[in-house]
This record gives sequence, structure tokens and C-alpha cells, in this order.
Amino acid sequence: MSRTNGGGICQTLHETHITIFVLLERSQEANEVHMSLLKKNSSISFITRPSKRLSVVQIFERVIALVAALQALIVTVLLIIAAIRNRRVHDEGFPHISLAEGRVGENALQVYCYGQDLYDAMQEAIVGAKETIYLESYIWKDDAAGQKFKTLLAQKAAEGVAVYAIYDVFGNLVVPHEFYKTFSPDIHLLGYQFISRPWQILDPRHYALDHRKLLIVDGKIGFIGGYNIGSLYEEKWRDTHLRVCGPAAANLAHSFIEFWNRFCPPDQSIKHRYPRRFDPFITIHGNDALHLTFPIRDIYIEAIDRADSTILLTNAYFIPDHILLNRLKAAAKRGVDVRILVPWPSNHIVADWISHSYLIECLEAGIRIFGYSHTMIHAKTCTIDGQWSTIGTANIDRLSSIGNYEINVEIYSSEVAGQMQELFECDTEDAFEVTLDYWSSRPLYVKASERILAPLRFMM
Repeated sequence: MSRTNGGGICQTLHETHITIFVLLERSQEANEVHMSLLKKNSSISFITRPSKRLSVVQIFERVIALVAALQALIVTVLLIIAAIRNRRVHDEGFPHISLAEGRVGENALQVYCYGQDLYDAMQEAIVGAKETIYLESYIWKDDAAGQKFKTLLAQKAAEGVAVYAIYDVFGNLVVPHEFYKTFSPDIHLLGYQFISRPWQILDPRHYALDHRKLLIVDGKIGFIGGYNIGSLYEEKWRDTHLRVCGPAAANLAHSFIEFWNRFCPPDQSIKHRYPRRFDPFITIHGNDALHLTFPIRDIYIEAIDRADSTILLTNAYFIPDHILLNRLKAAAKRGVDVRILVPWPSNHIVADWISHSYLIECLEAGIRIFGYSHTMIHAKTCTIDGQWSTIGTANIDRLSSIGNYEINVEIYSSEVAGQMQELFECDTEDAFEVTLDYWSSRPLYVKASERILAPLRFMM
């Protein structure tokens, strides 16, 4: 019995082993089939999907390309809008006032805010010249106003007055070259070109433009400010210029001479010198791109930091760097009445939209923003606390702050500051005030477009 049972158990074990073996064999076949299917699926996915994922660099490059394409599209649309708008513009004039001549120390100062009045004074000074005439302009158009200056200079040069004139070549690309080729040979003429040698392309300092506007007669009468030369500026643009009669004009003459002698042919340098004088009330500041010195931005920052009651700033292209912007916001937050006047719109619509991306920060900080809509306001001025003022050629943007050759005059005078405040109040009397509620309620696509264009602020 026991044997029989033992044989049955053996048989059962034997059958169990066979069953397990069969199952293992089938399992192996199933695994082989499964692996075969996986290989097929893998080959199919290889065909239908790329083998590599995009790298971080590739993603970054595609994002940059997309933003650049959007920027190009927005700029194109804005330029079309500006072209249509310019066709509809009708010149209706703009309010302006006449200011009395004031005195600061030994100097008589006259502020001009209307081009025709300024040109009359400049031409009168040229006619009365005895020794030297130094004229520098970023833009010098070949229209009636430009031709008149050209003719007067030729007449004075023929009389034996030493006449020197500088214009920026890039700024006058739209002016026919024939206009400059027909200047009298008695006039010493310099067309400043920002890159004059091929290797200068590699040096960012040589990309600076000559954005200065100066006229100095006999080292005794000087003019400085935002006005270029042309009929457009004479009658249709609102700008600010200053005439200086007295010893301070010699400092303007020296600034012109230094610029001329740096860029003129070696045999045409100016040897004449006027006596320099230190003046605690009138100081000339010039940005020098080649030497990387940019004091105009610094005088703005220092004056803003000292402000106690009011800051009245007018600027054609308000695109400040973050340091200057933060100083303005800090002034407003400590209770200073900060008011900024900008063109609405300016002659550069893209600059307007880039500038607009700053306004929300200004408004949230308590800064008041006014838009001048009568015409293009091209002034670059500021007056603070009824004591300090500056008038000149520098805009509040990167190109003027750390790029181009610029020149400003800094004035400590309650009389001049009072006139600058009167002028600001005239300009803002019926100007459009931008409020936080209005600015925040603009359409989303407008805000998005400004954000997309914001990176371009570093180029302007």
C-alpha cells in the first residue's frame, strides 16, 4: 500500500514538472513575442517622433526669434499708423510766451520757446560778428531757413570772419549732399561721421552721433538748446533754447573748439582761444563718448535727489534707465511734486510706445504725466525747487545718457527757474493728463504690444 502510494506521488510530481516546463516554455515564447512587439513599436515611434528633445538653447533661440518677429510686426503696423496720421495732421500753431532777459552774475540769459524768435536772434548775432562764428547742428535742412543761415555765414566769411560749421552726417542723410557741397570755400565745414575707419566698427564708442546744437559768436554770445536748423523747427515745433551773453559764452566756444580739433583734418585745427572762467551759477556739461564721460545724466540724478518740493521735467523722448527712473519715483514717494511733460504723440511713434511702458510705474509712484498734443515738443529741460534748471540737447534716453555727444547748461538762478516754471505751466495748461485709471484700462493688446517692444528700450 505504501509502495502504491509512493508510486502515485512520483507520478504526480513527474506530471507537475512537465506542466511547469510547458508553462515556462509558453511564457518564454510570450516574452519573445512581447519583445518583438516592443521593437516594432519602437521602430514605428522612431519614424513618427524625433529621437531628441529640444535643448534649452534651441528653445531660447526660438523664443527670441518669435519675439523679434512680433516686434518687427508691431513696428511695421506702428509706422503705417504714423504715416496715415501724418497725412491728417493740420498745423494749427501752439501757445507760446515771450520771456524777459534775465541776469545771472555777469551774464545775460534769454530763454526762447519759439523758433522764429530764436532764429532772428541767432541771425542778428551772426550779422554782428567781428572775429569768429562757431555753428554746430545735428540737423541742418536745405529749406528756406537752412539756406538763410548758409547765406549769412558765407557773407561773414567773405568779410574775413573765421567761420566754422559742424553738422552730423547721419542726422542729415535725408538732406541732399549737394547742399553741403555748395558751401562757400571760405567756410570751414566739418561733416561729422560716427565711423570713419573700418576698424572702428568694433569699438562701440565710435557709434556716437553729434547731437549738439550750438552757436557762438566772438566768444561773447552763445546759443544752446534743442533747436535744429530748418523751417519745420522755426514755425511748427515747440522747443527750448538759451542765449548766453557774457563770459560763460566762452565755455561754449571751448566746447566747440575741442570737438572740432578732435575730428577735423590736422591742418585745419582752431588755434584761437578764449579765456576760461569758473562760474558757480552757470556750468557747461558735455557728454564725451570717446572718453566715456557722461556727466549730464549725473547732474539730473544729483538734482533729483536734492529736490524738496517740485520737479518739472520736459523731454521729447522719455525712456529713462532704471536708476534715473527709481530716483524720480523715490522723489515722488517722499512728497515731491514730480511732473513730466512729453509729446503726445512725438515724431517717433516707436519711441512713444517704448516710453509708454514706463508710465505705469511713474503713475503708481505718484508722478504726474502730461501729454503735449498741439505739435511736436522737442525740448530737453528741467527745473527743480525754483532754484535749479538745465537746458540743452540731451534727451532722457540711452542714446543721450550714455551714447551721443550732448551738451547741457546747468543754471543756479531763481529768476531763470521762475521763467522755466512759467513756461512749463503754459505748456501744461491745456495738456492731456494721463491718469492711473485711464492708463490701466487700456485694451490688453495695447499693453501686450508695449511689453513686447520694451526690450528695445536698450537701443534707444
